[in-house]
Amino acid sequence: MLYDYASIGFFTFDCLGRPVRRIPGPTEFDFLEEITIAVSGAAGAAAIVAAKYGMKVLGVGGVGADDMGDWVLGRLNRYGVDTSMMQRIDGVGTSSSIVAVQDNGQRPAMHMKGATGFFEVTPDQFDRVLDASFVHVGGAGLMDRMDGEPTVDLLARAKKRGCVTTLDVASARHEDMPMIARLLPHVDYFLPSVEEARLLSGLTDTQDVARFMLDRGVGCCILTLGEHGAYYHHADGTRFHIPAFEVDVVCTCGCGDAFNAGFAAGLHRGLDAESAVTLAQATSALNATGLGSQAGVVSFEHTMDFARRTRKKTNTLAA
Repeated sequence: MLYDYASIGFFTFDCLGRPVRRIPGPTEFDFLEEITIAVSGAAGAAAIVAAKYGMKVLGVGGVGADDMGDWVLGRLNRYGVDTSMMQRIDGVGTSSSIVAVQDNGQRPAMHMKGATGFFEVTPDQFDRVLDASFVHVGGAGLMDRMDGEPTVDLLARAKKRGCVTTLDVASARHEDMPMIARLLPHVDYFLPSVEEARLLSGLTDTQDVARFMLDRGVGCCILTLGEHGAYYHHADGTRFHIPAFEVDVVCTCGCGDAFNAGFAAGLHRGLDAESAVTLAQATSALNATGLGSQAGVVSFEHTMDFARRTRKKTNTLAA
Protein backbone atom coordinates (compact mmCIF):
# COMPACT_ATOMS: atom_id res chain seq x y z
CA MET A 1 0.00 0.00 0.00
CA LEU A 2 1.19 3.51 -0.80
CA TYR A 3 -0.33 5.01 2.37
CA ASP A 4 -0.82 3.81 5.91
CA TYR A 5 -3.94 5.91 6.51
CA ALA A 6 -6.41 7.62 4.18
CA SER A 7 -8.55 10.14 6.07
CA ILE A 8 -11.67 10.99 4.07
CA GLY A 9 -14.37 13.51 4.86
CA PHE A 10 -14.75 16.52 7.11
CA PHE A 11 -11.89 19.06 7.22
CA THR A 12 -12.45 22.38 8.99
CA PHE A 13 -10.70 25.61 9.85
CA ASP A 14 -11.29 26.39 13.53
CA CYS A 15 -10.78 29.66 15.39
CA LEU A 16 -10.86 29.03 19.14
CA GLY A 17 -10.76 31.25 22.20
CA ARG A 18 -10.72 30.53 25.93
CA PRO A 19 -12.07 30.92 28.51
CA VAL A 20 -15.43 32.18 27.26
CA ARG A 21 -17.72 32.72 30.23
CA ARG A 22 -20.41 34.84 28.56
CA ILE A 23 -21.28 36.61 25.33
CA PRO A 24 -20.48 40.33 25.79
CA GLY A 25 -23.16 42.91 25.15
CA PRO A 26 -23.19 45.03 21.98
CA THR A 27 -20.88 47.72 23.43
CA GLU A 28 -18.77 45.43 25.63
CA PHE A 29 -15.75 43.21 25.21
CA ASP A 30 -14.12 40.54 27.36
CA PHE A 31 -10.45 39.57 27.57
CA LEU A 32 -9.45 35.99 26.73
CA GLU A 33 -6.33 34.17 27.85
CA GLU A 34 -5.73 32.41 24.55
CA ILE A 35 -6.86 32.46 20.92
CA THR A 36 -5.63 30.03 18.28
CA ILE A 37 -6.49 28.44 14.94
CA ALA A 38 -6.45 24.74 14.11
CA VAL A 39 -7.34 22.14 11.50
CA SER A 40 -10.22 20.16 12.87
CA GLY A 41 -13.09 17.99 11.63
CA ALA A 42 -13.49 14.24 11.89
CA ALA A 43 -11.11 13.67 8.98
CA GLY A 44 -8.80 16.66 9.38
CA ALA A 45 -7.92 16.19 13.04
CA ALA A 46 -7.46 12.44 12.59
CA ALA A 47 -5.16 12.98 9.61
CA ILE A 48 -2.77 15.19 11.58
CA VAL A 49 -2.69 12.92 14.64
CA ALA A 50 -1.97 9.89 12.43
CA ALA A 51 0.84 11.82 10.75
CA LYS A 52 2.28 12.86 14.12
CA TYR A 53 2.33 9.15 14.99
CA GLY A 54 4.52 8.38 11.99
CA MET A 55 1.88 7.09 9.60
CA LYS A 56 1.99 8.00 5.91
CA VAL A 57 -1.31 9.84 5.51
CA LEU A 58 -3.48 10.85 2.56
CA GLY A 59 -6.06 13.57 3.19
CA VAL A 60 -9.23 13.41 1.09
CA GLY A 61 -11.85 16.13 1.33
CA GLY A 62 -12.72 19.62 0.19
CA VAL A 63 -11.73 23.18 1.07
CA GLY A 64 -12.75 26.47 -0.47
CA ALA A 65 -10.63 28.62 -2.77
CA ASP A 66 -10.10 31.06 0.09
CA ASP A 67 -7.56 32.06 2.74
CA MET A 68 -8.86 29.46 5.20
CA GLY A 69 -8.43 26.75 2.59
CA ASP A 70 -4.86 27.90 1.93
CA TRP A 71 -4.11 27.70 5.64
CA VAL A 72 -5.70 24.26 6.11
CA LEU A 73 -3.71 22.78 3.22
CA GLY A 74 -0.52 24.42 4.45
CA ARG A 75 -1.03 23.06 7.95
CA LEU A 76 -1.69 19.55 6.66
CA ASN A 77 1.44 19.73 4.52
CA ARG A 78 3.47 20.94 7.49
CA TYR A 79 2.77 17.64 9.25
CA GLY A 80 3.46 15.58 6.15
CA VAL A 81 -0.13 14.82 5.12
CA ASP A 82 -0.40 14.26 1.36
CA THR A 83 -3.01 16.77 0.13
CA SER A 84 -2.95 15.79 -3.55
CA MET A 85 -6.52 14.45 -3.24
CA MET A 86 -7.86 17.49 -1.40
CA GLN A 87 -10.27 19.37 -3.67
CA ARG A 88 -10.48 23.16 -3.98
CA ILE A 89 -14.17 24.02 -4.38
CA ASP A 90 -14.89 27.27 -6.20
CA GLY A 91 -17.77 29.44 -5.03
CA VAL A 92 -17.99 28.02 -1.52
CA GLY A 93 -15.99 28.70 1.63
CA THR A 94 -13.82 26.30 3.59
CA SER A 95 -15.80 24.56 6.34
CA SER A 96 -15.09 26.73 9.39
CA SER A 97 -16.01 27.05 13.06
CA ILE A 98 -15.82 29.71 15.74
CA VAL A 99 -15.36 27.82 19.01
CA ALA A 100 -16.05 29.36 22.41
CA VAL A 101 -14.13 27.19 24.89
CA GLN A 102 -15.44 27.30 28.44
CA ASP A 103 -13.54 26.87 31.71
CA ASN A 104 -14.45 23.15 31.84
CA GLY A 105 -13.15 22.49 28.32
CA GLN A 106 -16.56 22.21 26.70
CA ARG A 107 -16.75 24.01 23.40
CA PRO A 108 -20.02 25.40 22.04
CA ALA A 109 -19.38 26.27 18.41
CA MET A 110 -20.83 28.15 15.48
CA HIS A 111 -20.16 26.35 12.20
CA MET A 112 -20.28 27.10 8.50
CA LYS A 113 -20.73 23.83 6.60
CA GLY A 114 -18.95 25.01 3.47
CA ALA A 115 -16.89 22.80 1.18
CA THR A 116 -17.47 19.55 3.08
CA GLY A 117 -20.90 19.38 1.45
CA PHE A 118 -19.47 19.68 -2.07
CA PHE A 119 -16.45 17.40 -2.46
CA GLU A 120 -16.79 14.01 -4.17
CA VAL A 121 -14.69 10.88 -4.50
CA THR A 122 -15.57 9.39 -7.87
CA PRO A 123 -14.99 5.74 -8.85
CA ASP A 124 -12.09 6.70 -11.12
CA GLN A 125 -10.31 8.00 -7.98
CA PHE A 126 -10.86 4.88 -5.89
CA ASP A 127 -7.56 3.23 -6.79
CA ARG A 128 -5.59 6.22 -5.50
CA VAL A 129 -7.77 6.99 -2.46
CA LEU A 130 -7.92 3.37 -1.32
CA ASP A 131 -4.23 2.61 -1.69
CA ALA A 132 -3.99 2.57 2.12
CA SER A 133 -3.83 0.02 4.90
CA PHE A 134 -6.45 1.95 6.90
CA VAL A 135 -9.33 3.86 5.33
CA HIS A 136 -11.10 6.26 7.68
CA VAL A 137 -14.34 8.04 6.81
CA GLY A 138 -14.87 10.88 9.25
CA GLY A 139 -17.93 13.09 9.13
CA ALA A 140 -20.72 10.91 7.74
CA GLY A 141 -23.90 12.95 7.87
CA LEU A 142 -22.26 16.23 6.79
CA MET A 143 -20.90 15.17 3.39
CA ASP A 144 -23.87 16.01 1.18
CA ARG A 145 -22.47 14.62 -2.07
CA MET A 146 -20.79 11.62 -0.45
CA ASP A 147 -23.35 10.49 2.13
CA GLY A 148 -25.28 7.41 1.07
CA GLU A 149 -24.40 5.32 -1.97
CA PRO A 150 -21.10 7.07 -2.84
CA THR A 151 -19.67 6.20 0.59
CA VAL A 152 -21.24 2.73 0.53
CA ASP A 153 -19.44 2.09 -2.77
CA LEU A 154 -16.18 3.54 -1.43
CA LEU A 155 -16.17 1.41 1.72
CA ALA A 156 -17.28 -1.73 -0.11
CA ARG A 157 -14.38 -1.31 -2.52
CA ALA A 158 -12.02 -0.67 0.40
CA LYS A 159 -13.04 -3.94 2.02
CA LYS A 160 -12.53 -5.84 -1.24
CA ARG A 161 -9.02 -4.41 -1.42
CA GLY A 162 -8.27 -5.65 2.11
CA CYS A 163 -8.21 -2.23 3.80
CA VAL A 164 -9.14 -1.89 7.46
CA THR A 165 -12.11 0.49 7.47
CA THR A 166 -13.10 2.88 10.25
CA LEU A 167 -16.09 5.22 10.43
CA ASP A 168 -17.09 8.21 12.53
CA VAL A 169 -20.09 10.51 12.26
CA ALA A 170 -20.64 14.23 12.76
CA SER A 171 -23.58 15.78 14.61
CA ALA A 172 -25.57 12.55 14.46
CA ARG A 173 -29.36 12.60 14.34
CA HIS A 174 -31.78 9.69 14.67
CA GLU A 175 -32.91 10.24 11.08
CA ASP A 176 -29.32 9.59 9.92
CA MET A 177 -29.45 5.96 11.07
CA PRO A 178 -30.79 4.47 7.80
CA MET A 179 -27.85 6.02 5.94
CA ILE A 180 -25.35 4.84 8.58
CA ALA A 181 -26.89 1.34 8.57
CA ARG A 182 -26.02 0.97 4.88
CA LEU A 183 -22.38 1.72 5.66
CA LEU A 184 -21.92 -0.55 8.67
CA PRO A 185 -21.61 -3.91 6.84
CA HIS A 186 -18.50 -2.48 5.14
CA VAL A 187 -16.95 -1.09 8.35
CA ASP A 188 -14.50 -2.89 10.62
CA TYR A 189 -14.61 -0.31 13.43
CA PHE A 190 -17.42 2.17 14.10
CA LEU A 191 -16.18 4.88 16.50
CA PRO A 192 -18.94 7.31 17.52
CA SER A 193 -19.30 9.06 20.83
CA VAL A 194 -21.85 7.41 23.07
CA GLU A 195 -24.03 10.51 22.74
CA GLU A 196 -23.99 10.23 18.94
CA ALA A 197 -24.67 6.48 19.08
CA ARG A 198 -27.60 7.01 21.46
CA LEU A 199 -29.13 9.55 19.11
CA LEU A 200 -28.70 7.20 16.15
CA SER A 201 -30.05 4.10 17.87
CA GLY A 202 -32.68 5.59 20.14
CA LEU A 203 -31.24 3.48 22.99
CA THR A 204 -29.47 4.55 26.18
CA ASP A 205 -27.64 1.55 27.70
CA THR A 206 -24.06 1.35 26.44
CA GLN A 207 -24.10 -2.36 25.74
CA ASP A 208 -27.48 -2.16 24.03
CA VAL A 209 -26.23 0.65 21.81
CA ALA A 210 -23.15 -1.37 20.79
CA ARG A 211 -25.23 -4.49 20.09
CA PHE A 212 -27.61 -2.41 17.99
CA MET A 213 -24.70 -1.42 15.74
CA LEU A 214 -23.30 -4.96 15.64
CA ASP A 215 -26.70 -6.26 14.59
CA ARG A 216 -26.45 -3.99 11.56
CA GLY A 217 -23.25 -5.59 10.38
CA VAL A 218 -20.32 -3.63 11.78
CA GLY A 219 -17.31 -5.67 12.85
CA CYS A 220 -16.71 -3.76 16.09
CA CYS A 221 -18.29 -0.80 17.86
CA ILE A 222 -16.07 1.42 20.02
CA LEU A 223 -17.95 4.08 21.96
CA THR A 224 -16.05 7.05 23.35
CA LEU A 225 -17.49 7.99 26.74
CA GLY A 226 -15.81 11.31 27.56
CA GLU A 227 -14.62 11.36 31.17
CA HIS A 228 -15.70 7.71 31.51
CA GLY A 229 -13.24 6.41 28.93
CA ALA A 230 -14.14 4.08 26.06
CA TYR A 231 -16.14 0.89 25.58
CA TYR A 232 -15.07 -1.76 23.03
CA HIS A 233 -17.51 -4.40 21.78
CA HIS A 234 -16.48 -6.74 18.95
CA ALA A 235 -18.74 -9.02 16.94
CA ASP A 236 -16.69 -11.99 18.17
CA GLY A 237 -17.93 -11.28 21.71
CA THR A 238 -14.84 -9.48 23.00
CA ARG A 239 -15.79 -6.46 25.10
CA PHE A 240 -14.03 -4.29 27.62
CA HIS A 241 -13.92 -0.80 29.14
CA ILE A 242 -10.82 1.41 29.31
CA PRO A 243 -11.07 4.28 31.84
CA ALA A 244 -10.07 7.82 30.95
CA PHE A 245 -6.75 9.29 32.03
CA GLU A 246 -6.59 12.01 34.64
CA VAL A 247 -5.59 15.31 33.01
CA ASP A 248 -6.28 19.00 33.44
CA VAL A 249 -8.71 19.64 30.61
CA VAL A 250 -8.18 22.76 28.51
CA CYS A 251 -10.34 22.00 25.45
CA THR A 252 -12.21 18.90 24.31
CA CYS A 253 -12.34 19.93 20.65
CA GLY A 254 -11.14 17.04 18.49
CA CYS A 255 -10.80 14.49 21.29
CA GLY A 256 -12.88 11.87 19.52
CA ASP A 257 -11.03 12.42 16.25
CA ALA A 258 -7.68 12.06 18.03
CA PHE A 259 -8.98 8.85 19.62
CA ASN A 260 -9.83 7.45 16.17
CA ALA A 261 -6.36 8.11 14.76
CA GLY A 262 -4.69 6.83 17.91
CA PHE A 263 -6.60 3.56 17.70
CA ALA A 264 -5.64 3.04 14.04
CA ALA A 265 -2.01 3.88 14.83
CA GLY A 266 -2.01 1.28 17.59
CA LEU A 267 -3.33 -1.44 15.28
CA HIS A 268 -0.86 -0.34 12.61
CA ARG A 269 1.99 -0.86 15.08
CA GLY A 270 0.74 -4.33 15.99
CA LEU A 271 -0.85 -3.57 19.38
CA ASP A 272 -3.62 -5.84 20.61
CA ALA A 273 -7.13 -4.41 20.94
CA GLU A 274 -6.89 -3.35 24.60
CA SER A 275 -3.49 -1.74 24.09
CA ALA A 276 -4.73 0.06 20.96
CA VAL A 277 -7.76 1.44 22.81
CA THR A 278 -5.50 2.49 25.69
CA LEU A 279 -3.28 4.35 23.20
CA ALA A 280 -6.38 5.93 21.69
CA GLN A 281 -7.60 6.98 25.13
CA ALA A 282 -4.20 8.48 25.95
CA THR A 283 -4.22 10.34 22.62
CA SER A 284 -7.63 11.79 23.42
CA ALA A 285 -6.48 12.82 26.89
CA LEU A 286 -3.41 14.61 25.55
CA ASN A 287 -5.55 16.31 22.91
CA ALA A 288 -7.61 17.79 25.75
CA THR A 289 -4.55 19.40 27.38
CA GLY A 290 -4.17 22.08 24.67
CA LEU A 291 -6.41 24.56 22.90
CA GLY A 292 -7.66 23.17 19.61
CA SER A 293 -7.52 19.81 17.90
CA GLN A 294 -4.19 17.92 18.29
CA ALA A 295 -2.59 20.74 20.32
CA GLY A 296 -1.47 18.41 23.11
CA VAL A 297 -0.47 15.49 20.87
CA VAL A 298 3.27 15.38 20.11
CA SER A 299 4.37 11.94 18.93
CA PHE A 300 3.72 8.22 19.32
CA GLU A 301 6.59 7.85 21.79
CA HIS A 302 5.42 10.82 23.87
CA THR A 303 1.90 9.39 24.10
CA MET A 304 3.14 5.91 25.03
CA ASP A 305 5.22 7.45 27.82
CA PHE A 306 2.22 9.49 28.97
CA ALA A 307 0.08 6.32 29.07
CA ARG A 308 2.68 4.50 31.19
CA ARG A 309 3.09 7.24 33.79
CA THR A 310 -0.39 8.79 34.02
CA ARG A 311 -3.09 7.58 36.38
CA LYS A 312 -6.47 6.56 35.06
CA LYS A 313 -9.74 7.71 36.55
CA THR A 314 -11.37 5.36 39.04
CA ASN A 315 -14.91 5.60 37.63
CA THR A 316 -16.18 2.36 36.20
CA LEU A 317 -18.58 1.19 33.53
CA ALA A 318 -20.33 -2.15 33.51
CA ALA A 319 -18.92 -4.01 30.53
